[in-house]
Amino acid sequence: MASDDNKWSQPDSPPPPLFTGKKEKDFVKQVNDEIIERVVGQTIVYYPISLEHTNFHDVYGEAVDKNFLNPVRVYAMVKYESQNTTTTPLGVDRVEKISVMFHKRRLTEDQDLFVREGDFIQYGNHFYEILSLAEPKWLFGQVESKFEIAASCVRAREGLFNV
Repeated sequence: MASDDNKWSQPDSPPPPLFTGKKEKDFVKQVNDEIIERVVGQTIVYYPISLEHTNFHDVYGEAVDKNFLNPVRVYAMVKYESQNTTTTPLGVDRVEKISVMFHKRRLTEDQDLFVREGDFIQYGNHFYEILSLAEPKWLFGQVESKFEIAASCVRAREGLFNV
């Protein structure tokens, strides 16, 4: 016969996941902010497209004339990818690519900035257009805790983007 004080009871709410609560996520954000801004990160200037003032094509949805909001200084990690040079009958064409890794929570929570394809960044003296985005890193392996935005960028041609 079992006694009542030896009976197992269900808790009212489940405990937070082991090592992955809000405090741990905030700590990781704080460490990432400090490392990116003070140790290894580079400064870029981000030019977001103004959705209200940009003229989009009625059928294709592409921007005919892009208008931009005020530029924003962002700390990120920049990696030089490649430079391809091809020769055509029209001349020499050089394509330069970089990857920019943004800290997602820093942008969205602290700077109210959302990275989008088609936006421009300035790194050094050159301008780059964001071609594609990915969110490759998950905090503690949790799909709902993505903390990096990786942007593949190509150098903008002369005259395509004027400040």
